[in-house]
Amino acid sequence: MDLTRRIRDKMMKERLMFVYRGIVTNENSIPLLMLLEKEMENSDFGFVGRKRLFMFVLESLQNVSRHSDQNQHADMSLVVYSKTGNGYTVTTGNVLPSASINTLKNKLDEINNLQTNEIRNVYRQMLSTAEFSNKGGAGLGLIEMAKRTGNKLDYDFVPLDEEFSYFILSKTVNSIGVGIHFGENERPFHGKAISQLERIMAENNVYLIWSGHISTDVEKEVLTFTETKLAEEDIELNLRRRIFSVLVEILENVAKYSPGREPEEKFGMPVAMIRLEDDVYSLTTGNLILNENVEDLKGKLDIINKFDKVGLKELFRKSLSGQKISSNSTGNMGLIDMARKSGSKLVYQFEQINELYSYYVLTVKVEGSYN
Repeated sequence: MDLTRRIRDKMMKERLMFVYRGIVTNENSIPLLMLLEKEMENSDFGFVGRKRLFMFVLESLQNVSRHSDQNQHADMSLVVYSKTGNGYTVTTGNVLPSASINTLKNKLDEINNLQTNEIRNVYRQMLSTAEFSNKGGAGLGLIEMAKRTGNKLDYDFVPLDEEFSYFILSKTVNSIGVGIHFGENERPFHGKAISQLERIMAENNVYLIWSGHISTDVEKEVLTFTETKLAEEDIELNLRRRIFSVLVEILENVAKYSPGREPEEKFGMPVAMIRLEDDVYSLTTGNLILNENVEDLKGKLDIINKFDKVGLKELFRKSLSGQKISSNSTGNMGLIDMARKSGSKLVYQFEQINELYSYYVLTVKVEGSYN
């Protein structure tokens, strides 16, 4: 609960929606992009702003992916989506040799000093004269980002040790497509909060966090991304299926007890988190729940936790046979299925927020050895 609370509070304070820590590939970049698109569908974000932000996301993900090749710190790469007052911010982080900072900083400063029309001219010149390398050309990717978004790039370098630094690149676009740059004339951009988040995730073996309303579309993209990630890790098929099935049920459980967007934004946004430690996947969700539903849910969880594998199978069969076609409710089947497929107890905790609501945290562990 302490970790979930810490992450929930940080996500809410900094208005973070999604964080992924790990290797960025061409394959998982697609669901990463789609996740932002589905979130933005329910906003008043204009077409121009959406297009500019998507182009930046695409280029920045490709930039991180290119630098992940043969990089011993590739699993420290970070992708962060956050919501500002009237727009969205996309931030990426990846480890670079400290020796390359001055060259990269000079390129970024040079780009940020160009006017919009100058950026386009420089881009054309680079296309015709640059000597391309395996990393995509001498700053061409950065120029492409600036050209697509129409304004300057925010960045920071956070030292990790004497040899490496964390490079953080960020873009904020408001709802009408105007980029917001935290430059010399405004508050400076700092990447300390992002590097701290990466450290929290590393220390606790977390590679995915979602904090936001769990709509059907968002849930689908979280599942798609996780499925892609599991496939890339070359996990045995049966284990992948079990992890995926439990994730489906645990996200549905969040949606089932949601009291609505307004109280969630005020008292506690839903959180979904995936951790991997010693070949055990821990799936954790946290969500607001009405106090009047707490005792009933506790009773269901306690009953399910009393059964072993054989008992859970029989309990699931009885629950399934008792369902009515006319009913929209699946009763306890989702919870039973989580326990049955994971082979572990359903670890839960309720923290009372006020007279109306509590925050409900549920963790399900999936081990590869369970059959």
